[in-house]
Amino acid sequence: MDLLTTYKQDYNPYRVHRVDPIKPRDSKYPCGDKIECLPTYKADYLPWNQPRRELLRPVHNYRPASTRFDSRTTHQDDYSIKGLVNTVSCKPPAMPKLCNIPLEDLTNYKMAYVAHPLEKRFVYEAKKFRPCEIPFENLTTHKQSYRGLMGEPAKSLKPPARTCGQDLPFSNTTEFRDKYQAWPTPQMFSKAPILYVPPEEKMDLLTTVQAHYTYPKGAPAKSYRPVHCVKKGGHFESSTTTKDDYKRWASRRTGPIKPIPQLNLPIEPLDCLTTTRAHYVPHPPISTKSCKPPWSGPRGNIPVEGQTTYTISFTPKDIGRCLASYSEPPGYIFEETDALGHRIYRPISQTVSRRNSPFSAGDSEKPNQQELAVSA
Repeated sequence: MDLLTTYKQDYNPYRVHRVDPIKPRDSKYPCGDKIECLPTYKADYLPWNQPRRELLRPVHNYRPASTRFDSRTTHQDDYSIKGLVNTVSCKPPAMPKLCNIPLEDLTNYKMAYVAHPLEKRFVYEAKKFRPCEIPFENLTTHKQSYRGLMGEPAKSLKPPARTCGQDLPFSNTTEFRDKYQAWPTPQMFSKAPILYVPPEEKMDLLTTVQAHYTYPKGAPAKSYRPVHCVKKGGHFESSTTTKDDYKRWASRRTGPIKPIPQLNLPIEPLDCLTTTRAHYVPHPPISTKSCKPPWSGPRGNIPVEGQTTYTISFTPKDIGRCLASYSEPPGYIFEETDALGHRIYRPISQTVSRRNSPFSAGDSEKPNQQELAVSA
């Protein structure tokens, strides 16, 4: 691989020169006039002397009941404690299943598994970063091409407004208003709730586990963990490998290494006089002449030049009435009504030509034939 790019082939390095600033210098001189600190809000928006409005809240007419509150719930009233009910268990008797055959724990994985040695992992070496030796060109298109010239104001390309030529009123009748039929709404049937009758016997609160799973000969599981033998008495040996091998060295604290001072500080006090205070000479402000062209005043009612491709090439057409709005479209004759309720109209010229042509009715499907379908 040649590792050659388009940038390396076509890029020509240039000498880097210092770019002159585009922004003009600002001549800022302090103004001695006092600023008027009265904003528009304080001058125009003055508080009104109006009385305080009353709160529009409802009248507080609630009074708590004087009788004592009954804290009983529906569950306490309807679900009372029932008596014990003798139930018959349908569980089959537990028969012990004895088997003397040992379990075969040999699987296909244990028989067919072959342990292979692991290969050493390949580690890629990181390439050393090499910075680019070509200097960066900080010249932009704006700095190179922008000159700050005065341009002409934009012209409006909006075409002139045209009014609708027809003064006919808009028909507000729709197919939904003409064909909609209001179906009668049947009365909803509501079923009366069944009155709850609590049972007379008491509820059996004994579960199946408490009744049948007794295990009279059961015993707690025994622990197979070996008992830890604790040696009592004797002297505890507290010596470890760290205490025996890693001895503490005899060391002293080293002092800080300070550099030798090479600067001789002056003995005289500082005069606190800056270059500006020593050499600055105040000059009176100079009024500069403005090079801005004078304003020619507001323009008159000059018509906008609308010479665009759209205004030159556009041919206005009259907005015709839709043929589907007629009860009988002019130039068409009714032929049939399809299965979906649409009325099919055909032009009178095609109808006359079909009657005079010797072809059968099956040749009516032609690409140039036009039909008019109106919803019934």
